[in-house]
Formats: sequence, C-alpha cells, structure tokens
Amino acid sequence: MTQPKRRGRPCKPRPLAASPHIDAFLDMLTAERGAAANTRMAYERDLADLGRWLAQIGTPLDRAGTEDLRGYLAFQTRDDAPEPPAPRTIARRLSAMRQFYRFLVSEGLRADDPASALDSPKQGRSLPKILTEAEVNAMIATAEARGGPEGLRLVALLEVLYATGLRVSELVGLPMTAILRDGRGLVVRGKGGKERMVPLSDPAVAALADYLPLRGHFVVPGREAAQTPFLFPSRSSTDGHLTRQRFAQLLKELAVESNIDPEKVSPHVLRHAFATHLLDHGADLRSVQKMLGHADIATTQIYTHVVTERLRAVMREHHPLARRKMVEPSE
Repeated sequence: MTQPKRRGRPCKPRPLAASPHIDAFLDMLTAERGAAANTRMAYERDLADLGRWLAQIGTPLDRAGTEDLRGYLAFQTRDDAPEPPAPRTIARRLSAMRQFYRFLVSEGLRADDPASALDSPKQGRSLPKILTEAEVNAMIATAEARGGPEGLRLVALLEVLYATGLRVSELVGLPMTAILRDGRGLVVRGKGGKERMVPLSDPAVAALADYLPLRGHFVVPGREAAQTPFLFPSRSSTDGHLTRQRFAQLLKELAVESNIDPEKVSPHVLRHAFATHLLDHGADLRSVQKMLGHADIATTQIYTHVVTERLRAVMREHHPLARRKMVEPSE
C-alpha cells in the first residue's frame, strides 16, 4: 500500500560548512596578485553564494564537480529568475570559481579542476553612462553656491575627480602626501598597488587651495588636521576618510539641486565623463589610458565608441541629408 505524501513544510537542506580554504585563497589573491580590497570582498561574496547553492544539492564547495558548477551557472541565468545578475556579474563569479579551484589544485587539495571546462558567458558591450560638459559645469556651480566648508570640499572633490578621472576609492582615500610639491598633480596608488601620476587642472588646483585651510573642519574633534593623513577626512567614518557611499549620496543630492536626473549621476559616471570629454577635445587614447590607470588599452577603447555614438546622434539630428526623405523616381 502506497503511503500518503506528507503535506507539512518541505525539509530544508542541511547547511554545509563553508570551505576552510576560502580565507587562504583570498589571502593569496591579496599577497601574490595584489588584488584590491573590493575584489577580495566580491570574490568572497561570489564563493559564499556558490557555496549556499551547492549546499541545497548536498555538495560541499571543495568537492563540487563540473556539472554542479554548470548547474549553478544555469540557475543564475534561468529565464524565470526574478532578478538575474548582469552578464558582468556572472563573468566575475565564473572568474572567482576558476581561480578558487585552480588554487585548490595548486595546493594539492584537489586532483582535478572542475571549473576548467566551463564556458565563459557572452557579454554584450554596453556603453558607459556619461554627463555632458554643461551638466558637469552645472553641478560644480551648484556646489560653489553652497559655500562654507561643506560646499568647498564638494567643489574640490568634483574638480579633482573631473580633472583626473580617479576611481572613487582612489579619490576618497587620497593621502595628503599624494599632492606633488608644486601642487599641480597627484601621485595615485591604484589597482594592484601600482602608482601613476595624474596632472591637475587649474580649476582643481584652485579648488584644493580654497578647501585645504578648512580641512580641519572634517577632522575628529580633539585632533589636529595635521594628525590625519587623508586629504578628505571624515569625522563619522571608521576609515578616517570620506566613504564612497557618502560621496555618491552627496552627488545624488547635488544632481537634484542642479535639475539633473540623479539616476544618471555617480562617481563612476564622472570618471566616464572625464575620459569621454578628453577624447572629444582631441586627447590621444594612450594618454587617457595612463591617467585612468587601465592596464589594457582595450578597456579605454570603450570611450571611443561613446564618442562615435554621440557623433552619429549629432549627425542624425542636425545633418540635412540625414533628415531628407528619399524621393521615388517618376515613371
């Protein structure tokens, strides 16, 4: 006689312990490959996500097979996913998997690499969002109108970012020692600990000169400005400097005041604007690559596509031949 099915709650999968080798893998990334803190945290989240999914099918992270990993990737990109990850997120997760299992093999913890046979997902080339020169100028003017220490700091942040195209983590973490002796450039430590020198524009130099005398306003009470190493210190941050999240929030508020859609404004969008506007005005790609700190010029070339698309849009809108309708020849 067939037993009736139980109608109670479905059994939850037994949680499996996280791999004891994840920390060693992440330490290797930092020590041997110079991975940035953000990369380390992203890979840690990616492996944790994979581990949770594998736990549901009863497979430990360290012992997953190729088909297990394919199943995870298929789950990520299924059609009914409520919030499917972006293609770049999938690609990064695949990279984390490949490097983790390669590490296990190199340490003698596995005899095979289950991720070696995985195919990379196809990624569409998406053009970066940018702001027009008029929009950037409007935001700077709005910040200038605020005045006071907060306004002057925001102007300095905007001018430095727009003059250099720094990554937001590079900008907010700048030490005072990054400023060159003549005050007309910065020495920036970027990804992998690599240093590069970036020049400052005249407006950026002037904005820093106005801001620096008021820098002590943002230092923890009871401390002298000279006692904090950061160019943009913060009283409320445990890191001692303005956080990326707070700066992004300040930009959103500034966009609203400037009648600009806040959804199109972020620190990274200003980095894109820096690169695109330089190319608009005739800068060569190699120089832009060096200032952005790109290891591969192919990464910088995306901005040439932005310029090309903008030129096409201008032609479609303003060129008389683009608007002229084709006239059928008379019979």
